[in-house]
Amino acid sequence: MEWYNWLFWIVWSIAILMVISYALTIPFGAIYIPTIKDERQKALDLLDLKPGQTFVDLGSGDGTMLILAAQRGWKAIGYELNPFLAIVSWLRTRRYGRHVKVRLGNFWKADVSNADGIFVFLITHHMKRLDRFLIKQARQKDLKVVSNSFEIPGRKYSKKSGPMFLYIYGSKPPNA
Repeated sequence: MEWYNWLFWIVWSIAILMVISYALTIPFGAIYIPTIKDERQKALDLLDLKPGQTFVDLGSGDGTMLILAAQRGWKAIGYELNPFLAIVSWLRTRRYGRHVKVRLGNFWKADVSNADGIFVFLITHHMKRLDRFLIKQARQKDLKVVSNSFEIPGRKYSKKSGPMFLYIYGSKPPNA
């Protein structure tokens, strides 16, 4: 078999694996759609974290939000289920060393109780589950959560900037 035949099969195999990886993320969250460039800073501004605090991106995609968080002096942790995106994210964030961690895995099983701020870009039918997840995670301290484009049903947001909604979980009762 000629080298170009091998190359053809390698490229097709990678393409099929990528399609499968993207499709497998749908039941657990949302497909990868990057946050619009102008909206990224709004999301981070709403969180208003201080240098050294911990930022978590649930579904970190290509790592863009992790990079922006690290540039603000925040510790950044990203959870990504798609292995191809996790690799891209890891490669893009390597220059930030210990300030950024990319974790391949399902964020629904993650312990994010040490987070000071969380960013998430989910879809409507996962938002109630996200609310339950965040209530369990934010026991010891207030937790700031920014949701891109989708409101959390039954919970009032604290602030809004464009399509970004800021919620506070933790010591205060919901909607207080």
